[in-house]
Amino acid sequence: MEVLDTRLHADPSRVVLRPFHLGWQARNAPGGRAAKLVEDILQLSEEKAAEEYTRVVADFGERHWQTERLFEERFTEVAERLNFDKSFLSTTCKRLIGAYFCHEYTYAAAALMNPSIVPHPDQSGMSGGAIRFVMSLRAVGEGHISSIAFREGIAYPDGHFTLWPQGPFATSVDLDDESLSEGTGPVTVHRHSESTLSNTVIFPITEQQRNGLEDLRLTRFDHGNGAYEWIGTYTAYSGSSIRSELLRTHDFCQFELQPVLGEAGRNKGMALFPHQIDGRYAMLGRQDGKNLFLLTSERLDRWEDEGTLLMEPQYPWEFIQIGNCGSPILTDEGWLVFTHGVGAMRKYALGCALLDRKNPGKVLGRTQYPVLSAVDADRSGYVPNVVYTCGALSIGDRILLPYGLSDSAVGFATVELSTLLDSMV
Repeated sequence: MEVLDTRLHADPSRVVLRPFHLGWQARNAPGGRAAKLVEDILQLSEEKAAEEYTRVVADFGERHWQTERLFEERFTEVAERLNFDKSFLSTTCKRLIGAYFCHEYTYAAAALMNPSIVPHPDQSGMSGGAIRFVMSLRAVGEGHISSIAFREGIAYPDGHFTLWPQGPFATSVDLDDESLSEGTGPVTVHRHSESTLSNTVIFPITEQQRNGLEDLRLTRFDHGNGAYEWIGTYTAYSGSSIRSELLRTHDFCQFELQPVLGEAGRNKGMALFPHQIDGRYAMLGRQDGKNLFLLTSERLDRWEDEGTLLMEPQYPWEFIQIGNCGSPILTDEGWLVFTHGVGAMRKYALGCALLDRKNPGKVLGRTQYPVLSAVDADRSGYVPNVVYTCGALSIGDRILLPYGLSDSAVGFATVELSTLLDSMV
């Protein structure tokens, strides 16, 4: 496997404007600290309020996209939550209150890792076998909270690729119905129509997601008759419990985040096949924490079956555990599955396997040795000695593989499909 030079690193300079939550409840006063803060701001004279707001805009106005609009939107949320009369307030005062209930969040200050990659919905203008792609990344910021970031680019049949540049401002998606954030069901979010996907971040929204959206595994799902949907499985971490959830989109403008129901949804690392097999949805999962299983279901959102055992650790580099590294890729020879194995000293390495095209419960071959492992400087990071991926892209006869480096950065590698197949036993 040829390792490419491009690296993506954590970047504390990329910030987004996020709601700042004070304690809404209080022992001594309705609304608690939040209501007291609004009261203190309202005690300022118009002159003082304007002076303070001018200072805030000078500090932060050029660091965010449509900053003052965001301050007003945040003010509206706070006013509704605290239920106070806002009719007499000036625009400056409203925006100042909104600013006090916002803060900057460096969503990728700690790490970028565990990417996934799929063909872009828009392939217009592509020629010569080139593919426009969408890449998702797990971005880790303050408090080790994981969110989903994106990059777009073009991959070429000779193995090289280009990434579209990011703009100076990052924006978070908006929740369509704020009341659903406190529930346990699906929520729908959308990116702003004037923001690009490469500058968009999806943050945890519900209580189950509170501590992170982890390791999105995207696939372009074929519903038949040319109807495609981009679906990803990820782990929603509350801080005390996990469950698998689905991200679903047709255009990367609007996204539905919904829980995976059923017993199988309580586990991590599920990866969806890109179309139905014999009329059923199929997934790979590590249901017992060690081995790889094949699961099927009649419903995309409910997985009751714990599955059938597909692969067990067989070689020393994977004795501790194995798991999938993204959705299977359909080739003429069968389903190509990248795997991860954990060996001595908890070192993570990548391998791959080939499943029967019509019967993916049948393993045709697997690599005896890792196809990629951390070496030299790539061994150092937040979690050392780890390479990990959540998906690869097939371009002609080659595979483009973005991968996480020691839970800190993202690297890229490319390999001919025939090379992978020849390495299997």
